Amino acid sequence: MNILVVAPHADDEVLGCGGLIRRKSKENDNVYVLIVTMGSPKLYPKERVLNVRNEAVKAHEILGVKNTFFFDFLAPELDITSTAEIASSILKKINELNIEELYIPHRGDVHSDHRVVANACYVAARPINSSPVKSIYAYETLSETEWAPPFGDDAFIPTHFVNVTNYFNYKIDALSCFQSQLKEFPHPRSIEALSSLAKFRGSTVGVEFAEAFMTIRTII
Repeated sequence: MNILVVAPHADDEVLGCGGLIRRKSKENDNVYVLIVTMGSPKLYPKERVLNVRNEAVKAHEILGVKNTFFFDFLAPELDITSTAEIASSILKKINELNIEELYIPHRGDVHSDHRVVANACYVAARPINSSPVKSIYAYETLSETEWAPPFGDDAFIPTHFVNVTNYFNYKIDALSCFQSQLKEFPHPRSIEALSSLAKFRGSTVGVEFAEAFMTIRTII
């Protein structure tokens, strides 16, 4: 199976799907990661952007990602960027890679970049024109999903759980590559918080560690 994980920013894919990526790659699926943005030059020096991308590549090597792609849309400015342009770029990658399973950020996340990318993915993966995409799942991103406003339309309601007990140590090793992004507990973007969430999601379905997703669409 060809799988694409779309991340607004480098490290979102590991926070939300690190265990799943490792599991799928070990099961001989082709897992690709697409990072949609780079830091705006007005806010981030070029050296910082390059460093984060290098961290991402190292993390993906640990997880068994087949290939990593970087777009150059500016963060955190996707709310003033053409969603049609973002969707068109994602669609080209979906068709180029013949993607069957798509993992995207949750549309209710507090960061506007996440909402824009989610909406662009909905457009890119529409079931028309012989789209290869058969399944779409939204992942949760610590420090974004749980900080969303408490409104029903923004709630992350997991409906799909993946047992990552045998792969969680790889997720921790991959996240540790992002030294520029990691924080100290009790910040949610910390090793301790990530472990706690995985244990909680696991206990929900009777396993030690799990990642949770919202099912957007499946076609069988």
